[in-house]
Amino acid sequence: MLYDVRLELHYDYEGFVHGDRHLIRVAPASIPGVQRVIASSISFDPKPDSETNFVDFFGNTVTTIAYSGYHDRLDVRLSARVGVEDEASPADLSPDLPGLSRELAALWTLDAASPHHFLAPSPRIALSQPITDYARRSVERTHSVRAAAMDFCLAIHGDFAYDKKATKVDTLPLEAFHLRRGVCQDFSHVMIAGLRGVGIPAAYVSGFLRTIPPKGKPRLEGADAMHAWVRVWCGQHAGWVEFDPTNAMLAGADHITIGHGRDYTDISPIVGVLRTSRGGHETKQSVDVVRVE
Repeated sequence: MLYDVRLELHYDYEGFVHGDRHLIRVAPASIPGVQRVIASSISFDPKPDSETNFVDFFGNTVTTIAYSGYHDRLDVRLSARVGVEDEASPADLSPDLPGLSRELAALWTLDAASPHHFLAPSPRIALSQPITDYARRSVERTHSVRAAAMDFCLAIHGDFAYDKKATKVDTLPLEAFHLRRGVCQDFSHVMIAGLRGVGIPAAYVSGFLRTIPPKGKPRLEGADAMHAWVRVWCGQHAGWVEFDPTNAMLAGADHITIGHGRDYTDISPIVGVLRTSRGGHETKQSVDVVRVE
């Protein structure tokens, strides 16, 4: 599958800001055997005084920008063409939960791909008994780690309502869990918290999702948004498998990955600091994912 991706992030500051520095993580990643970035560019308005790029610990591409002068807005624009492999889901080679625990104990590595980084609490995801108990039901009614993760993915989709107004970007998983409402970030955080609580490594994935309008309806340009889903370590033979609890499915050819981390904090689209006499701002986001025929 070949896609053209366009992203626009607009920040309208209440007052003039200056001396700001930002880390931007919005560029799709090239992942061997999964997806290939054919072309990608990021532009900023106003033009930053300095701009650099680096790769973080988890392999995510990060663009840094800095301003010394005054400005009252910031526009970030991404344009990319990405090829995504459309492959059938492999057989379930994952062990049961005790078997996974033995495999983790025998895995002596802390490189970026190590599942050990994704077992403990992280800045946005605390382990809580209610969510752990909720996830344990999926373990008890299945016979493998991958089956448990899929069952839990389906449970969240069935029990939670998608509601853009119910939560905010800083809503914690336990709050979203009690609300049984939220967006893809909330569903992913709840799934990760539950899986980690029962001893299954899970990571947060940020990216884009191609959406298809209802039959007979035109596609609305710019109506989409960035998406999030979950990466689960299913043992040494199955490896990492990705699940989308918002849509009750395995991540597939319509999912375009930017990168992953322990939670939203590690892969947020933009984070930074600035100086201003007024702290308020408005944010707008527009995403287009178009399949190239």
